[in-house]
Amino acid sequence: MSRRARTAVYVELGRRRAFAGSLDWPGWCRSGKGEEAALETLAAYADRYAPVAAEAGIRFPADAGETLRVVERLPGGSTTDFGAPQAIAGADRRPLSRKEAERHAALVEASWAVFDRVVATAPATLRKGPRGGGRDRDAIVDHVLGAEAGYARTLGVRHRQPARDDTAAVTALRDAIAAALRMPSTGEPLTPKGWPPRYAARRIAWHVLDHAWEIEDKSA
Repeated sequence: MSRRARTAVYVELGRRRAFAGSLDWPGWCRSGKGEEAALETLAAYADRYAPVAAEAGIRFPADAGETLRVVERLPGGSTTDFGAPQAIAGADRRPLSRKEAERHAALVEASWAVFDRVVATAPATLRKGPRGGGRDRDAIVDHVLGAEAGYARTLGVRHRQPARDDTAAVTALRDAIAAALRMPSTGEPLTPKGWPPRYAARRIAWHVLDHAWEIEDKSA
C-alpha cells in the first residue's frame, strides 16, 4: 500500500483520555482512554463517516480506517479529557487553497445534511444512559445550533442562535459559515482570537456528527 494512501491523523493527549482526528476529513474524529483506544475507535467509525463523504460527492477510500498514520501529537487538557477536541494542530495553520477550502466546506455541509436526516427520522424521546441521563432529540438539536452560532464567531460570522424550527434562520447561519470556510486563506484565523479555518471545519463537523451518531445510537 502506498504512503500516499495513508490517512494522516493527529492525536491530542489528556491525562485521562486521548482524542484522534483526521487532518483531511473534517468531522472524522473520536476519543478513547488513551491513544490506542482513540485510534481504534476512529478506525471503527470509518464506515459511519463514509456517508458524509458520499453526501459531499467526495471519494472516501475504502481502507481509510486501516491506514491511519499519526503525524502529530499534541498535549491536551480538560476538554480532551471530556472527550472533545481542544488543541490546534500545527498542520491546521497550513495555507488553504480555494480547492481545499471548497472541499472542507462541502464536507461540513454534508455533515449538516446527515445530521438533519438523522433528526428527521429519530423519535422525540431518546434512550437514556444507565443512570437516566442524556438529552432528548430536540434538546440535542438546540445544543448543536447554539454551538454553531458560537463556533461561527471564530470565523467572523455573527448570527444569533436560530430556533430549530426556523428553517430560514438555520439556513442563513449555515450558509454564512460555509461561505467563510470556502475562502482560501494563509491558514491563520480569519478574525482576532478566532480559529484557523482547517480547525474550524474539523471542530464544527465533529460536533455535528458526534451528536448525529449519538441520536442514531439512542434511537435504537
